[in-house]
Amino acid sequence: MKRTLLATLVMMICSSCLVSYKFNGASIDYTKTKSITISEFPNYAPLVYTPLTIQLNDAIANKFAQQTRLNIVRTGGDLQLDGEITGYQLAATAIGADNRASENKLTLTVKIHFVNNVTGDEIENQFSAYRTFSSSSTLNDVQDGLISELVEEVVDQIFNATVANW
Repeated sequence: MKRTLLATLVMMICSSCLVSYKFNGASIDYTKTKSITISEFPNYAPLVYTPLTIQLNDAIANKFAQQTRLNIVRTGGDLQLDGEITGYQLAATAIGADNRASENKLTLTVKIHFVNNVTGDEIENQFSAYRTFSSSSTLNDVQDGLISELVEEVVDQIFNATVANW
């Protein structure tokens, strides 16, 4: 009897409370903000790997399309995002006993300029991500996989800085 009463009481309390969470992290007032213009991000890094530019541009557009209800428009968006790839570099990070690199680091750096035309807010910032890999692998062997990881991390940073309220 007590268990039934307790279970009924718990169910009544739980059903009277409604909690809502947004798991995509976007905090946008869609009554005022309906569109975003995302310019192509050119690659101005000294080391250029052509697929990087395409992958970054696609990933940014996909992130905003999938994680928000904003319409992506060519010009005149309520939000405007543009930027450039400023760094894509490979550096030795650990030297082995034979004075050769035993570990390498690949770093991606992206500079952005973001304007919220509804509120007048502006953000200008730079975001970076890096991955290390053993020198027993060449950059050509690991580059595509590492780029996918780097792009995903940088795009998350851009998204969080522009439309997420963390």
